[in-house]
Amino acid sequence: MAVWDDVVGQERVTAQLSAAARDADAYVTAEAAGKGTAELSGSSMTHAWLFTGPPGSGRSTAARAFAAALQCVSPDRALGGAPGCGFCDGCHTALVGTHADVEVIRTDLLSIGVKETREQVRRAQMSPAGGRWQVIVLEDADRLTEGAGNVLLKAVEEPAPRTVWLLCAPSTEDVLPTIRSRCRHLALRTPPVDAVADLLMRRDGIEPEMAAYAARATQGHIGRARRLATDDRARRRRAAVLQMPRRVADVGGALKAAQELIDAAADDAKEVSEELDERETEELRAALGAEGKSRLPRGTAGVMKDLQDRQKRRATRTQRDSLDLALTDLTGFYRDVLARQLGSGLALSNEEAGAAVAELAAGSQPEQTLRRIEAVLACREALERNVAPLLAVEAMAMTLREG
Repeated sequence: MAVWDDVVGQERVTAQLSAAARDADAYVTAEAAGKGTAELSGSSMTHAWLFTGPPGSGRSTAARAFAAALQCVSPDRALGGAPGCGFCDGCHTALVGTHADVEVIRTDLLSIGVKETREQVRRAQMSPAGGRWQVIVLEDADRLTEGAGNVLLKAVEEPAPRTVWLLCAPSTEDVLPTIRSRCRHLALRTPPVDAVADLLMRRDGIEPEMAAYAARATQGHIGRARRLATDDRARRRRAAVLQMPRRVADVGGALKAAQELIDAAADDAKEVSEELDERETEELRAALGAEGKSRLPRGTAGVMKDLQDRQKRRATRTQRDSLDLALTDLTGFYRDVLARQLGSGLALSNEEAGAAVAELAAGSQPEQTLRRIEAVLACREALERNVAPLLAVEAMAMTLREG
């Protein structure tokens, strides 16, 4: 299986990356034979790439596949085969995350700061330990603080000879102009629903009916589709969210629905982080020499406080991510309502809520549905600006009630 097989519905992007991997392979091979040049100018390869696309489009998947192709050591390359076989040691270790020269950076916090970025910039100056390229995949480039972006800029401007930066972000606007102007840009699109369903069946062994449901319900979002297809709790939570439009008929119902949405997100965050927090705390206590429940050694309280602060920020992001997922489902519901009101022949993304969609479509006007969609989007923007979640969701619920 080639490394590109999981890059769904991105044929144009895959072709560009495959061509770049060929040129990169030829460059390293020539250099090893003493025939290399100091520049890659004029080829399909460059030292900095920016992958953009909507959530679920597979930005990080494409970046990791490219990283694997750059490390490919398949003997078939000497016979004209394309790098990225998916089977050799270079491809396999890069894909599973154990390759010494492929660093994948992702954050479970709200931002990536200067300290973390400087560490990666220092790593980028090193020569490959054993692979063909030093590859750094930054999955959340949109979460770089302004200071961190300025630190990264220097590394992107003056890269080491065989270092490649692969940055991922929702759009070019989420990255500093000075950085994006120095990267080769690849724009990914939301993959077709049928292609996502096929991927779930082929890679994850999901039953065809469940794969089709998950792909349709998430409108081609690969990660969410996989979770929906494999996690019964995620399906139950989504079903509860889709009941919200029926529960906002009066003020009391709207406020109660908002509170329950916040509580569900908080429970999600607690479930995700509780076990991880406990393990991290125990590992740190052991590293500091505190056995069992004994007190921490003198002078180490600050280290534990730093960990607790990090865990708190992670829980905040997890709660916001859970809320954002619920709001995305609500947007899809009202999109179905609007499609019915306008007589569109588009298939419902929420077939299981077909009765509620038909009821709301018959009892309201398209203008009201548009205002409700705008209210959901405004709530998402408010959460991005750090508005108190309950206030933002309550304001949205009241607009959903009024229409």
